[in-house]
Amino acid sequence: MNTSRRPVGVVAAAEIGIGTGRSRRFVGAEHRADISYFFVENQPGEGPGMHWHPYSETWVVLEGTARITRGAETFDAAAGDTATVAAFVPHRFVNAGEGSLRILCIHASPTIVQTFLDED
Repeated sequence: MNTSRRPVGVVAAAEIGIGTGRSRRFVGAEHRADISYFFVENQPGEGPGMHWHPYSETWVVLEGTARITRGAETFDAAAGDTATVAAFVPHRFVNAGEGSLRILCIHASPTIVQTFLDED
């Protein structure tokens, strides 16, 4: 397939890549979509700090185990599991497994708004 000319609405992974790994950041407003997402690939112990959004977020664990902190509760989600967090609830996840964590973090917004909390 010739990937040099993609149909309208198809976004190449290389166009939205972040960092040096395979993680990606899709901002829906840039592509006429009503949702945004992060596709994250983390190594053991890696994950974002505590933060919140003014909209809900849904996680789909594609591979590995995510230890999710949502408000005052912490739980594990494994490959195939889906978890959610309501708007304004502080949360984070970390790769709690021994191999790679691949997780899709779906933001119910055409833009990504993240407020990180101080972690002293």
